[in-house]
Amino acid sequence: MSEAALPRRDATVPAKAAKPRRARPIGSESRLVQILLIAVSLGFLLLFLLLPLISVFVEAGARGWSAYRAAITEPDAVAAIRLTLLVASIAVPFNVVVGVAAAWAIAKFEFRGKNLLISLIDLPFSVSPVISGLVYVLLFGAQGYLGPFLKANGIEIIFALPGLVLATVFVTFPFVARELIPHMQSLGSTDEEAALTLGASPWRVFFSITLPNVKWSLFYGVLLCNARAMGEFGAVAVVSGRIRGLTNTMPLHVEILYNEYMSAAAFAVASLLAGLTLVTLALKSLLEWRYGDAIAAARHH
Repeated sequence: MSEAALPRRDATVPAKAAKPRRARPIGSESRLVQILLIAVSLGFLLLFLLLPLISVFVEAGARGWSAYRAAITEPDAVAAIRLTLLVASIAVPFNVVVGVAAAWAIAKFEFRGKNLLISLIDLPFSVSPVISGLVYVLLFGAQGYLGPFLKANGIEIIFALPGLVLATVFVTFPFVARELIPHMQSLGSTDEEAALTLGASPWRVFFSITLPNVKWSLFYGVLLCNARAMGEFGAVAVVSGRIRGLTNTMPLHVEILYNEYMSAAAFAVASLLAGLTLVTLALKSLLEWRYGDAIAAARHH
């Protein structure tokens, strides 16, 4: 047979492709890896979260119940507690109303400037609370842009309750909206459109369909917003002036007591603040246990 009759082997023919490796299913890691991951997570939580929290309560009760009661019932502490609850009771409902409106607009409508609105909602996450407090001082302070006008009309914002509320609203605003936006987007608008077709008014659609569908996301947003409102320090410290008994919230009062070497009183007030947080967490856990199936269904709807 002649050489020309033999089939030529093309040097450019690629080698036989290797079989792709099968993806490893999630959760198939070895028992050792699972134990190590769980141990690292629990160790971190124990060392950086649980032990400091326990130490706060231990130090608070180190001098007995009488000293603890005296620390949390003295006039400045009572004023700080009342002011903290008042600021939170104003800021949280405001953020709920505005957050629901913003989330509804972003999830249900298409309009020019939508991306800008989303960026503005996220703005408090990227701005230092101290800077946000300073901005309000520059706007509404005695030497600020609007300060002379406000002073001439007898309006006081900085070093007063309105300034504390404004600063708290700024730093806590994203929590409600950010919990609601992805949930509303996942739900779509089918239910609302069907209700409108059947003749329901927009307000009835909102209160009968939209709000019940997102109630658990709204609840989580309120919890996060309330916890941050009661524990905010940086922005409130700038706009409050730290006037003892007048504009000090609980975090500011704890700092003043600690700086004055009144550690027992500082830990007592700090334990009260931590206790409010634990009550909120307990309420969240109770509702999750009681309505766990409904919450899971709403999240996967």
